[in-house]
Amino acid sequence: MFDSLLAQLNTLLPENWLDTIALPWAARIVGALLIWFIGKWLVRRLLAVAAHLMHRSKLDNMLIQFLSRTIYIVLLIALTIAVLDYVGIPTTSVLAVFGAAGLAVGLALRDSLANFAAGIMLIIIRPFKIGHYVEVAGVAGFLEEIHIFSTTLRTTDNRRVIIPNNQIAQGTIVDFDANPTRRIDLELGIGYQDDPAQAITLIERLLAEDARILKEPAACVAVSELAESSVNLIIRPWVKTGDYWAVRWHLIQRIHAACRDAGITIPFPQCDVHLIHEE
Repeated sequence: MFDSLLAQLNTLLPENWLDTIALPWAARIVGALLIWFIGKWLVRRLLAVAAHLMHRSKLDNMLIQFLSRTIYIVLLIALTIAVLDYVGIPTTSVLAVFGAAGLAVGLALRDSLANFAAGIMLIIIRPFKIGHYVEVAGVAGFLEEIHIFSTTLRTTDNRRVIIPNNQIAQGTIVDFDANPTRRIDLELGIGYQDDPAQAITLIERLLAEDARILKEPAACVAVSELAESSVNLIIRPWVKTGDYWAVRWHLIQRIHAACRDAGITIPFPQCDVHLIHEE
């Protein structure tokens, strides 16, 4: 039956009509492939130029990364639509189908869309910068990247932590490197038999000898509390943010050694038990 229909078509249509149909389609497919590969090359070139211009404008690295990814996705979608339109596929129908599918997917992926919106908000507000030491969503580490849906931190023990953007946007953000200076907060307890004035003078001398401790704002050393087993002193020097941990650790060691050499006791929690013998 099929052969008879084909024979009738051959009598009605021009000779080699199948070849005349196949040739344009083959040309369209080849042209579409050329458009796709050349278009992807152009997209990469345009992306490199845009990134270069953004770097010259001294934009934040976090913003450059986010905008580069967004521009790449938008251009790739536009290229895909152009290829489909060249082949002859009606892009209006395709867009309508993608729109309906996008609505269904959006309802199913509400959390992902919330992470996407939070990522855009973090980029616009910029509460922190790439390389800063931050604490977000209960995790502390160095900020490495902000992606569309998540943020990547590197902890001090070199672990890679990926946090959804929505958790960061809804929580407290602490940026330890936001300001050029930081205050070191230490507390020292000395025995009640020791002289607090002597301990304060000793600590102030140690602070003055360290060139990394800033003169302004001035350091504060004072008696803060009369505790159960010690007289507590507060020690509040200011340093550059980059020197914070090195100065803190070095200062603790020097204070301990200086107090020991000066005979100032650093008591530990203890209690005295009195036994009463009744006859």
